[in-house]
Amino acid sequence: QLRLVESGGGLVQPGGSLRLACVASEFIFSTYGMGWYRQAPGKQRERVAGITRLGTTSYTDSVKGRFTISRSIAERTVYLQMNALKPDDTAVYYCNYIGRSFGPWGQGTQVTVSS
Repeated sequence: QLRLVESGGGLVQPGGSLRLACVASEFIFSTYGMGWYRQAPGKQRERVAGITRLGTTSYTDSVKGRFTISRSIAERTVYLQMNALKPDDTAVYYCNYIGRSFGPWGQGTQVTVSS
């Protein structure tokens, strides 16, 4: 069964940067698109960035120009570079498929933006 393991979160001051990583247990990135999702306390999970199997990227409006999604197919890893972080970016971040039904969710990685 597919396993997704997220890492790279932490506590950062407003304006700071973090790079998240998501390692998949199977070689899926050539077949399926992947996305980064986040869930803040009391809010629904939302998709913040996606990358199709052909490498086309997309972002929700609130992170455009600040976040960059990328991947290494050989390393089975999807990255999310987050710059100019804001307190509103505080959430647990997850990766999962886009464009199809979700796979099993990983444990996520906590990102806290606070001074």
